[in-house]
Amino acid sequence: MINYTFRWDVISSNLGFLMSGLQMTLFISATTLLFAMLGGLVLAVMDMSRFWPVRSIGLAFGEIIRNTPILVQLLWVYYVLPIVFNIPISSLAAILIGLSVYMACFISEVYRAGIQAVPKGHREAAQVLGLSGMQSFRRIVFPQAIRMTLPPLAANFVQLIKYSSLGAVISVTEITRRGMELSSSTFRPLEIFTFIAVVYFFICWPLAMAIRLWEHRLARR
Repeated sequence: MINYTFRWDVISSNLGFLMSGLQMTLFISATTLLFAMLGGLVLAVMDMSRFWPVRSIGLAFGEIIRNTPILVQLLWVYYVLPIVFNIPISSLAAILIGLSVYMACFISEVYRAGIQAVPKGHREAAQVLGLSGMQSFRRIVFPQAIRMTLPPLAANFVQLIKYSSLGAVISVTEITRRGMELSSSTFRPLEIFTFIAVVYFFICWPLAMAIRLWEHRLARR
């Protein structure tokens, strides 16, 4: 049996290096969530459009993205898009584009469920009041839908934090990539990646618990 001696000092002596990666992780997660929420709303509107060409494009795009691996999509954005459009794409831009598009397709389903959950009578009342379709959506439907979709949106943010680790594959300097770099120079992967797993846990677990509490409170109302 191999005797392994733990050396946790490799973490304390390189904590600043690892924390710089954590800052990048949180930046990627927050920025991607913003773009994904906006993109998801556009896709949800397209999916529910009365015009079948628009609806077909939205549905087809969503199905393609949701049913292909996110890692393959990230590699496609990073390696293929620069060839197709003849423009350079940095690793950071690639992870932001790839994750934003991927999560937008899932968030669009959350939006669509929330919009469809708004009682039909509310929409009919808006029509009686003389509101146009856009006014009805903006003033009546969307405020109610967004309230119901907030917990699922928060859950998607937790997923985004974990998905951001895929940026390590395309050399984005988030915390997992920092761990890989540190591991290759110190040869202490066990300590380093255990620490990174703990960091992810203490970020994601409180958020997950808060979301469950939030959902319970909404269910009681």
